[in-house]
Amino acid sequence: MDALSARSQVTGFYDEPSGSVQYVVADMATRKCAIIDPVLDFDERSGATATKNADALLDFVRESGLEVEWILDTHPHADHFSAAHYLRGRTGAPTAIGEKVIDVQKLWKVIYNWPEFSADGSQWDRLFADGATFSVGGLPARVLFSPGHTLASITYVIGDAAFIHDTLFMPDSGTARTDFPGGSAERLWRSIEDILALPDETRLFVGHDYQPGGREARWESTVAEQKASNIHVAGGKTEADFVALRQARDRTLPMPRLILHALQVNMNGGRLPEPESNGRRYLKFPLDCL
Repeated sequence: MDALSARSQVTGFYDEPSGSVQYVVADMATRKCAIIDPVLDFDERSGATATKNADALLDFVRESGLEVEWILDTHPHADHFSAAHYLRGRTGAPTAIGEKVIDVQKLWKVIYNWPEFSADGSQWDRLFADGATFSVGGLPARVLFSPGHTLASITYVIGDAAFIHDTLFMPDSGTARTDFPGGSAERLWRSIEDILALPDETRLFVGHDYQPGGREARWESTVAEQKASNIHVAGGKTEADFVALRQARDRTLPMPRLILHALQVNMNGGRLPEPESNGRRYLKFPLDCL
């Protein structure tokens, strides 16, 4: 089946505290689906975790008569905890992420001084290489390596839809930052070029929306719309223009408030730290590291 003729049903779920968008992408012919970038709720003020977001995804899957075939993360997120491990336990579906997550693990293992951590990607059931193919029901799916925001970011092209995580945002919001450890504006530009080389009618689904100007949250565009009006790449901008713009913008941005909380969970496949002798779990918080 040709990818663009294989239309997927995509439902987005917006997490307002983090501005993140979670997705259920389904092949309605087979009733199989994948969950992409699920959020585990976390309140840093109280230290409370919850599964409200993930349970809403499961409720939708059940009410729609779907079966979860994959739980997919696009990269180790810096602004929320991944619910991949929780959802694997609830559904039995395999988890997956890009194979370059190992590079992220090696980098952050040092930052967290976590010598016993296994930086080998074994926390997921499958590590996808660039160009890898798989399926969601009868929908053809493939992986594009899309670094720049992180060392490990990937795009999932599933049927006629591409899940582009933190590369491009909606056209009025531009593109993702590149100043995290391992980030690169030059590499992000090349990743964006690869995404915009997809057919113009390809539907693009972003990983975040920060509602510029107070508008309603939005998360779907097309390749044609992004090429025509994305404020960071349209208008004949060159790679040099983009890199200068992106680096200047990044210098004005504070670190995400949850980056040091989230990476130790997300580089571990969404697993919370093991309980200590008193039965409580503790996050490790390095000082003066960024």
